[in-house]
Amino acid sequence: MDRLILFRHGKTEARAPSGEDFDRQLTERGRRDARLVADALAEAGLLPDRALVSAAVRAQQTWETIAPAFPGAVLETRPDLYDAEARVLLAAGQTPLGRTVAIVAHNPGLQVLAIALAGRALAPSYEARLRAGLATGAAAVFGFAQDRVEALGLFYPSDYGGGPD
Repeated sequence: MDRLILFRHGKTEARAPSGEDFDRQLTERGRRDARLVADALAEAGLLPDRALVSAAVRAQQTWETIAPAFPGAVLETRPDLYDAEARVLLAAGQTPLGRTVAIVAHNPGLQVLAIALAGRALAPSYEARLRAGLATGAAAVFGFAQDRVEALGLFYPSDYGGGPD
């Protein structure tokens, strides 16, 4: 893997009819915000080869929403990414799946991982923004070369006219 895109699912309903967190669905704002960020990533040339997506309904719906921006990406649904810790997310992304791997999953794991990678990349402005929160529908992108991590971009819906952080 050369690049890792950490993409948090879009904004969701507060409670699923089933009462199960796993079943919560995206709101219209969640879909709109995710599309905005996916389009910004595509415009920046940050296109995943592989997409590892949590099995949770909101993550699957996020992928369905953003997939048109990434037509070459191969999807893999991963039940282990639901509510996963940062170490699990990083291990999933490090498997030899493609040059650019996108992980569509959840906080707090995504935010914890993004903060750790921003620290390794010596990117204090990224780290500060991430500590304030990885918004729903946001993406953090990192590059890897030998033992070095590079911060390649933070993409928040609010930066593109979407909902607030």
